[in-house]
Amino acid sequence: MRILVAEDDSRLLMQLDSLFQQQGFSVDLADDGEKALFQLKEVNYDLAVIDIGLPKLDGFDVIRQARGSDVSTPVLILTARDRWQEKVEGLDAGADDYLTKPFHNEELLARVKALIRRASGQASSTIEFGPVVLDMQAKEIRVNARALDLTAYEYKVMEYLMLHPQKVISKTELTEHIYDQDFDLDSNVIEVFVGRLRRKLDPEGTLKPIETLRGRGYRISRELAQDASGS
Repeated sequence: MRILVAEDDSRLLMQLDSLFQQQGFSVDLADDGEKALFQLKEVNYDLAVIDIGLPKLDGFDVIRQARGSDVSTPVLILTARDRWQEKVEGLDAGADDYLTKPFHNEELLARVKALIRRASGQASSTIEFGPVVLDMQAKEIRVNARALDLTAYEYKVMEYLMLHPQKVISKTELTEHIYDQDFDLDSNVIEVFVGRLRRKLDPEGTLKPIETLRGRGYRISRELAQDASGS
């Protein structure tokens, strides 16, 4: 999952960057509202964490203008302000949730993960596609109750595919969502990750969990997607 963090407190910005990266997120950073708005318009993020008190353009205006430009990225407002009127203003501007500083990291992460699940139409942290289970809490994938030994990037690719089971995902989109903004990577490396996933998920060649649509990208096989459930 790729997220944007917009915060003008440089120390907190670095702390949030470290926190989210430890959880397996790819993180882009912005220290003012103009940068945040530009990035929201340019990148299809899975989530944005935006401070209200940003310089150049405050968080309220960032969200209003982003929504006015048809940006549908889920937004969590993170701010030191705790007056209920400002919470209402933030939600009315188009934010999806609101967390007041100081906060516990566990609550922030729980809210972030819940917003991402909600945006993908999933209510649970566990998704089952037949014998394939995605456990976002444990950061693991199981097949027939056996946890697979995946690299961090293999997990990210499979997680993104399983969170968007009806969508054909291009190599470019996968690259954008699993790597940070300053990571220069040939999208053909995605083919290597998908090949490894196929071998690990389906060593006997009977499950065929990932489909390739030539010239378009990848998606979870229709047979698995039809057998999806959350728990």
